[in-house]
Amino acid sequence: MLRNIKLKTKFNLILLLVFICGVSIGGFALSQVLQQRAQDEVTSKALALIETMTAVRNYTSTHINPLLAPKLETESEFIAETVPAYSATEVFQNFRKNEGYKNFFYKEATLNPTNLRDKADTFEAKIVERFRQQSAIKEISDFRSLPNGRVLYIARPLAITKESCLRCHSNPKLAPKSQLATYGTENGFGWKLNEIVAAQIISVPAEEVFASVKQSLSLVILILIGIFALVILIINLLLNRSVIQPLRKMAHLAKEVSTGKTSDDFEQVSNDEIGILAASFNRMKSSLEIAMSMIDK
Repeated sequence: MLRNIKLKTKFNLILLLVFICGVSIGGFALSQVLQQRAQDEVTSKALALIETMTAVRNYTSTHINPLLAPKLETESEFIAETVPAYSATEVFQNFRKNEGYKNFFYKEATLNPTNLRDKADTFEAKIVERFRQQSAIKEISDFRSLPNGRVLYIARPLAITKESCLRCHSNPKLAPKSQLATYGTENGFGWKLNEIVAAQIISVPAEEVFASVKQSLSLVILILIGIFALVILIINLLLNRSVIQPLRKMAHLAKEVSTGKTSDDFEQVSNDEIGILAASFNRMKSSLEIAMSMIDK
């Protein structure tokens, strides 16, 4: 079948094959690079936020709690601001009031929390249990699908590292009266020193970032297609002018010469391969004319 295809068509088919292979390989490589860059961007946001929340926790633990702890026995209502988890959660809730960050989430998911808003759901409980069973793991990150789209989450274990924390979480008899009055005696007790009781989890939306990557990739591919189409057009014009038309004329003239019509010469307009071929045909035609003349004599 290829033998019956014209030279111009063969050349275009080769170019098309090269283009398809090039775009496929290049598109795949570019996709991987853009996907990785998008993932790095989302991860960077998540890490910055979780480090910020960790800083809030540390500040509350080292500065706010020592100032307000003495009041826990005298106040009738528990001062929640003395709890690092409460402070971090409240700061993040204020952060989410900004329209651009409303789909960001932070939670200190706890198996047995004092404040039930920190209660771990099924997904979060599995993360906490994994930290408890594999103490060497210090961080878990992955993507998950939520109703609002795909998100990247980063989780870190939270353990009881200070004995002072056990006052509020070991036995209800040791807890401040204001805490018992506010939260009761059923939740948030029985914790042990160095025990992992919660996971610090930050969730950052990734759908928009990856959608932007897809748009960028589509735009690049469209630009490549446009450039390729322009290149094909230019190459076809040059090919048609420099190769196809001269060869077509020489083929027609060669056919005429084969029937004995030797009045016209092969046109030599350049010194390239086509010009050399035309000159060779002219010499061959001259040799043929001399040979035919000698035969006639």
